[in-house]
Amino acid sequence: MSQRSKYWSCSDFADWLRGTSKPGAQTGKGWNDWHKVAKKSHPIRYWIAEEGLDKVQNFIWWPVDKLYDLKYYINNRWVTRTHSLTAHHRDIKPGSWRDVGNRFLPCLFNELVDFVEVETAWSNIAWDKKAREKYNAPFYSVGWFRWRTWRCPEAGIEHLKWAMALTNEEWLEEDKKHEAVLTGQALAAKEIFELYTWWKEVYPTRKDPHDLSGWTTWCNRRREKLKDEDENTRWNALLGGEDETPDEQAETRRILDLCREIEKQQEDEDEQMMIRLIKVRNHLWT
Repeated sequence: MSQRSKYWSCSDFADWLRGTSKPGAQTGKGWNDWHKVAKKSHPIRYWIAEEGLDKVQNFIWWPVDKLYDLKYYINNRWVTRTHSLTAHHRDIKPGSWRDVGNRFLPCLFNELVDFVEVETAWSNIAWDKKAREKYNAPFYSVGWFRWRTWRCPEAGIEHLKWAMALTNEEWLEEDKKHEAVLTGQALAAKEIFELYTWWKEVYPTRKDPHDLSGWTTWCNRRREKLKDEDENTRWNALLGGEDETPDEQAETRRILDLCREIEKQQEDEDEQMMIRLIKVRNHLWT
């Protein structure tokens, strides 16, 4: 029943046939209580509305469902390639070599970007006509023609910010509403938003440790100093520091130590962000 606008068992006709109307949003206990009461009130009518209508709908919609399954197999296999983790060409140039350990960070966070800008953006407009108009969503962003290629960072971020504000207030008694706290969905949305923002805004602006430590400038200065030497002399001097004074050697060690320290800080940050992403992985679905 993937492409149906509504389950027949959730229709006004089903409510009439069942003899009891389905409630709106409920807790798990609320739904269990409703099912018990509805089934006890009209057992046969309950079965017809809850199971009989589903069986008839499944039979009638079988050809459409199979066509829809084929469409999404093509989409998953060749368009969005949901069987694999891929890196954006900005992070790993196609055809270039990258060791396995160095693929993890870009592949994982590129998938997070797609989740926010494609999947979460779709959640924002899927059932909201005004949102579709606001973001000028094309015809292939929803419904039968959806190919999960429409990208809208603004729509995805808006949905995350909505989710980040969700509390359990509606489940509390009136005199307890002041005790409302953020839901698990809200906390997960906040974590996803922070990770997405880090990858999009913080990570790209980090300076290369060689530049930040001064190592690049130091090496350029040394090359300039040795530019008139023959090639063998120049490279031996650069590698061995044979032409350096004791003060220059000390400065070289200081800069190299600083470079290694910055590299370690950035590697530790990358590792912590990947760990945070792994921990929130069960919330990356729409």
